[in-house]
Amino acid sequence: MTSLLHASVPVWAPSSPLEAALSRCGDDCTHGLVGQLRAADASLVSHGAGVARLAVDLGWRLGIAGERLATLCRAALLHDTGKRYVPREVLDKPGPLLAHERQLVEAHAAVGATMLLQSGLHAEAAIVRNHHERWDGTGYPDRLRGAAIPLESRIIAVADTFDAMTSDRPYRVAMPRAVALTEIELAAGSQLDPTAAALVREVVAA
Repeated sequence: MTSLLHASVPVWAPSSPLEAALSRCGDDCTHGLVGQLRAADASLVSHGAGVARLAVDLGWRLGIAGERLATLCRAALLHDTGKRYVPREVLDKPGPLLAHERQLVEAHAAVGATMLLQSGLHAEAAIVRNHHERWDGTGYPDRLRGAAIPLESRIIAVADTFDAMTSDRPYRVAMPRAVALTEIELAAGSQLDPTAAALVREVVAA
């Protein structure tokens, strides 16, 4: 008989990250939201799938299981859904953002949370709202600090950072994994939850 612990271990079938995420947490609502996001900006779906894969592995190692792990998966997959309303030229801008451009980008967390609330994904909405909060309290939109930030949001922040650094962008090439891991470790305790950040190297090597 399979133990409950073994059954809760994230197992990713040999498929695309998106297929793997949807097989784990893809209810009808999630499929619909992913379809809408793909139609608006397929790159946000690809990024969300990569973040979901790493976030689920991190979450399991931090004691999240069952339906709570599925909620984390959905939130990670859809964490950037609010960016569909940010102009692509702003998202892809290689230089510093102007004040109004930064406001547009930073609004995506709250906008995404509102969209998930309207779809009935209440737990996921709370996680998405806070996925850009920083451990040191300098994030957005609510300036939460440390353990006041939901654990799932802290996990997604780590996974989001790693996936973004190791993916190609219009204004830069992907960072080597070894360099990204070092950057994650340097950001631990300031930008990122130190416990979650410390697990990334283990997860990536697994």
